[in-house]
Amino acid sequence: MKDIDYKEKIYLDKLPKHVAIIMDGNGRWAKKKNIPRNFGHKAGAKALQKILKAADDIGIKHLTVYAFSTENWTRPKEEISGLMNLLREYLKQYLKDMDKNNIKVDIIGDITKLDKDIQEQIEKIKIKTYNKTGLNLHIALNYGGHDEIIRAIKKIGQDLLDSKINIDEINKDVFATYLDTKDIPDPDLLIRTSGEQRISNFLLWQIAYSELYFCDKLWPDYNENDFYKAIYEFQKRNRRFGGI
Repeated sequence: MKDIDYKEKIYLDKLPKHVAIIMDGNGRWAKKKNIPRNFGHKAGAKALQKILKAADDIGIKHLTVYAFSTENWTRPKEEISGLMNLLREYLKQYLKDMDKNNIKVDIIGDITKLDKDIQEQIEKIKIKTYNKTGLNLHIALNYGGHDEIIRAIKKIGQDLLDSKINIDEINKDVFATYLDTKDIPDPDLLIRTSGEQRISNFLLWQIAYSELYFCDKLWPDYNENDFYKAIYEFQKRNRRFGGI
């Protein structure tokens, strides 16, 4: 039986403006193959490259990926070290290849806990891709929804103390301007791979009305057609935003 080509089935004039992805399953993928977990993370980075190209090709404007959470620091030191070295390689390679694509890169999360050299690479990429006009890639690094909301509350509290804002001015729109995603539309679609069906502290404020799509494939096995299928399923849904 021939596989369905979902790219042919999606409507390019009804694309989600913002897709968020929880890239889950790298460790289990490696375990199934009886290889170290960091090999799974490397395979996951290759899968991301495919999805970035697929998203950019059809005209998705914003893609946010969950790369490293605030909770991931509890993992074994060897795995964290491998992840950070992989991040270094990824950022370094992106700087080399940036002229080959039109992708703008941004980071959400508290990067102050990352090593100084990684912070410097991030800043270089943000500056050098600032004028790109294609896909906006938002990488969540040392990110957690709870942490983001607490940081936002602290910023608002300081602005109240400094008389920069009046308490009566605070509403959901004002609050959103204190979040890491202040210049980004909320996700229309949230994809999670690996068969798990939970949010895992990702974009808790922003996904209030996102469509959720769960895929059984482990992230390293996720491909372009899987991504297009998620968009196809999204386009079949009736979004009511709490209305009738």
